[in-house]
Amino acid sequence: MAELLQVNNLQTQFFTESGLVKAVDGISYHIDEQEIVGLVGESGCGKSVSQLSVMQLISSPGKIVGGEILFEGQNLLEYEANGPKMRAIRGARIAMIFQEPMTSLNPVLTIGRQLTETLELHMGLNRQEAKNKAIGLLSDVGIPSPESRIDDYPHHFSGGMRQRVMIAMGLSCNPKILIADEPTTALDVTTQAQLLELMKDMVEQYHASLVIVTHNLGVVARYAQRIYIMYAGRIVEAGTTKDIFANPRHPYTIGLLKCIPRLDEEKGRKLVPIVGLPPNLINMKPICAFGPRCSYKSERCLSDPWPPLEHLGNQHYVGCYMNEEKTGEHTTN
Repeated sequence: MAELLQVNNLQTQFFTESGLVKAVDGISYHIDEQEIVGLVGESGCGKSVSQLSVMQLISSPGKIVGGEILFEGQNLLEYEANGPKMRAIRGARIAMIFQEPMTSLNPVLTIGRQLTETLELHMGLNRQEAKNKAIGLLSDVGIPSPESRIDDYPHHFSGGMRQRVMIAMGLSCNPKILIADEPTTALDVTTQAQLLELMKDMVEQYHASLVIVTHNLGVVARYAQRIYIMYAGRIVEAGTTKDIFANPRHPYTIGLLKCIPRLDEEKGRKLVPIVGLPPNLINMKPICAFGPRCSYKSERCLSDPWPPLEHLGNQHYVGCYMNEEKTGEHTTN
């Protein structure tokens, strides 16, 4: 598959009264055509900010200060954030499902109007054509009686149904990339599974790529072909889903996997939490941020700069000073 999105050394910073926050600190990754990719990490690690940067939706006091975002070969950072070229891409070529659908949907507009507005703007449909298309989209995502429900307001829908509406809005203009930011937050596990299956089916039907942003490796285990692990604004490990789950090589990834209950483990096995708390990103020192929480750290980890990503073979990369033999002892096989 050809590369659809290539992000190179992306840096997004927030200039606060308390100091400088490097929310995204020089990350590089790519998304291929018709691929599902997981972006995983704890709250505050920069996952959402990295994707908002792709959409050029960073507002003051934040600013994208460096890097490239190449979409179909064109650097999006060369476009004005609110200029016509970026607006033509945002929502039409690259769409985003935001974390909380109740705050993302306008409470004073009907679901139908919010869907048709996008269709009229980006696809040039008239009001009736847009309404017919919107009814079809609601039917595709499993909203019952879409002909009548299209005139309902967001508060008439449950959390799971609102998220289905957001999926319909995201896919309405046949985007090349759909970004789902914590799409299953605050939903019960049954609804989570239904929505993940729905997104998988929808991106296949619309021949789109999907980026699932989440804090839970278990969420992406079934759906993602590749996974990027983020910590404190950096990508610390990247690889195929098989590599990440069968042979994790970064202590943080190992810690995340130990927090997940597994059906193939012995009954009664206790989950092991990662000790400590995520670091304060304000004026953070340029050393490995995971060092204070790491069971395998050395003196080098607490003094040298962030370790660069090392290629381990295939599509597997890891940024850790821990030697290969020592890392291999801590796989989850």
